[in-house]
Amino acid sequence: MEISIRGDKVTVTKSIKDYVTEKLGRLDKYFDADKKIKASVIIRVRNNEQTVEVTVPTNRFTLRAEETHADLYAAIDLVIDKLERQIRKNKTKLDTKYKNLIHLDINTDFVVKEDEEEETKIVKRKNVDSKPMDEEEALLQMDLLNHDFFVFKNVDEECVSVMYKRRDGNYGIINVK
Repeated sequence: MEISIRGDKVTVTKSIKDYVTEKLGRLDKYFDADKKIKASVIIRVRNNEQTVEVTVPTNRFTLRAEETHADLYAAIDLVIDKLERQIRKNKTKLDTKYKNLIHLDINTDFVVKEDEEEETKIVKRKNVDSKPMDEEEALLQMDLLNHDFFVFKNVDEECVSVMYKRRDGNYGIINVK
């Protein structure tokens, strides 16, 4: 696996690079050796929190995980564990979806299906009538409902938008054109 490590407001030392490379090496067994997989690692520091973001794009899908912790090395361990859980959890889905393809980028032979993990499924479907509104009214509605996101017809952008609350306390909008 080819690894690109970048620091945002932090200097990435050789020991950090070695640690990330060693930990990401645990994921090599899941990928076919003849494919050149490139992993991108971004390390960010904000106040006393270190955030590690790992993105592993393949031809068919992208693995991505992000973890924040006060200790950088703990954040690296947590993000690698999260990536392995994603592979384990989605093993069956990946096998089913890509079973007719000769060559899948991920080798699921190493993944053992865990009994305690259940298949995820849609358990509720909801239809919502939405009146056209601007972003400020949508923000007010979202706060009144005490939700983390709100779907609305955006009159300013003339599309359907999703407003969501970000981890930093600010808000973001996704426009569906």
